Amino acid sequence: MAEAKENTAQKETISQEEFLQNFNWHNYQEGIDQVEDAKLKEFENLVEENFVDTADEEVVEGTVVHLTDREAIIDINAKSEGVISLNEFRYNPNLKVGDKVEVLIDVREDKTGQLVLSHRKARTIKAWDRVNAAHDKAEIVNGFVKCRTKGGMIVDVFGIEAFLPGSQIDVKPIRDYDAYVGKTMEFKVVKINHEFKNVVVSHKALIEADIEEQKKEIIGQLEKGQVLEGTVKNITSYGVFIDLGGVDGLIHITDLSWSRINHPNEVVELDQKLNVVILDFDDNKSRIQLGLKQLQKHPWEALGDEVKVGDKVKGKVVVIADYGAFIEVADGVEGLIHVSEMSWSTHLRSAQDFVNVGDEVEAVVLTLDREDRKMSLGIKQLTPDPWTDITTKYPVGSKHTGIVRNFTNFGVFVELEEGIDGLIYISDLSWTKKIKHPSEFVNVGDKLEVEVLELDVEGRKLSLGHKQTTDNPWDKYEAEFAEGTIHNAEISEIVDKGATIEFNEDIVAFVPSRHLEKEDGKKLKKGDTADFKIIEFNKEFKRVVASHTAIFKAEEEKNVKAAAKRSNQAEKTTLGDANAELQALKDKMEGK
Repeated sequence: MAEAKENTAQKETISQEEFLQNFNWHNYQEGIDQVEDAKLKEFENLVEENFVDTADEEVVEGTVVHLTDREAIIDINAKSEGVISLNEFRYNPNLKVGDKVEVLIDVREDKTGQLVLSHRKARTIKAWDRVNAAHDKAEIVNGFVKCRTKGGMIVDVFGIEAFLPGSQIDVKPIRDYDAYVGKTMEFKVVKINHEFKNVVVSHKALIEADIEEQKKEIIGQLEKGQVLEGTVKNITSYGVFIDLGGVDGLIHITDLSWSRINHPNEVVELDQKLNVVILDFDDNKSRIQLGLKQLQKHPWEALGDEVKVGDKVKGKVVVIADYGAFIEVADGVEGLIHVSEMSWSTHLRSAQDFVNVGDEVEAVVLTLDREDRKMSLGIKQLTPDPWTDITTKYPVGSKHTGIVRNFTNFGVFVELEEGIDGLIYISDLSWTKKIKHPSEFVNVGDKLEVEVLELDVEGRKLSLGHKQTTDNPWDKYEAEFAEGTIHNAEISEIVDKGATIEFNEDIVAFVPSRHLEKEDGKKLKKGDTADFKIIEFNKEFKRVVASHTAIFKAEEEKNVKAAAKRSNQAEKTTLGDANAELQALKDKMEGK
């Protein structure tokens, strides 16, 4: 018993000595509890195996352990869990607990001791490697459409801002770019510029391959007359492009409706689904002509048999041309009113003078061809032909007032009433004025007094005169300015080969150069006033010729004749006296 106690005391003494020798005074001073070496070693091994070394710029993989409305809690096997804003996961809206994500230590400990991680920075570090790999392997990548820019969109791909051209968004034309902002879509990397760090992506490229297969299948089955369902893809002024499921076809504006339309949007609208019929296509079927109206019965087939030549119909003016107007008398059924059938008038006029687009008019059916689907109409037939009693209303010699409607180089057309036009030749406008063009004498729209000169009922021609409504002043001038009469006037102008003088507002006489010579041998000049003798008067051609020289020449001639007469008388007297003397001498000699 005593021996046992002695052994126990000895062991305690040894243990105390060993304890003091091996006691870790540093841990004691730092306040660290004593832990067995085996447990410490075990803990160090666990830390070495599981704890992540958070070196700068090192990307590590973490696990999403919790999601809030704004943040994702990520476990990276650090002493605490990290926090990442959900904004960094906009490209991946399907993020869920348990997903593995790449992160970078952004802040080891914030002011609250929280570990702050960055997924965006981690993606950026790996982005170029991934983008290049996706481009080389033609892989499909997810991207988040951040915003719209000039010519396209900005897409976040692996943390890199890539450019998505507008033409690469879809195979269809995009009308609302903003509808894609904030969406996550699949893309294909189509171009990388390493020098400028530019990346171009395409969503269109992903669906083109599928569409190409569909297109080949559809084209292989195309037949004329086949009816297909399509979607309005684009509307132009000349027609509508229809998407037949990867294959585009065109409905020309004339094949949209049996009725006449001004623009295709009157019939269809964008994205509208409708049935169309294949009318034609080229050899490789790359150009497909479609029709919409062909699916409906032609309106001419529905036109009632009761419509016949001579009937009156009502319709709306749909198109106006210079030669006439097209009237829609029923849906898809049109008739032409030629401009010559709009008025009884024979002078040229345009259809716009009678009707306007949209007018409701009444007309008479002149011709009707159901086989060729043509109809001609007339408006003037609704009123009596004014030429029916033309001889009673406008006999030759009657005087009337008309309106000047048109000019020609040779005369003026005057309208006496609607449908009754007459022509005044330029020579019948004035008795005295020399008119080169009718516009010198009258204006379009002026009222003009006329007299009917000739009437051709069969040819529907009326010849008029204006000067005939007044007396011809040349009848009076014929006596006043008869040949031999003398008038005093002033030289108005010196012209080629002579001069002109104005006796009044109507008569301008011509004086030849040799008839300008005065008695002293000099010639009259412009502005000189002198007496002139009329040496020619022609009423028909309105020609008057005068002479100043003839006045004194005539006087000289008169004096010469008088002197000659006196000389003759003197000669007769002298001869008589001689004869008398000779007779007296003879008588004397004979003793008488």
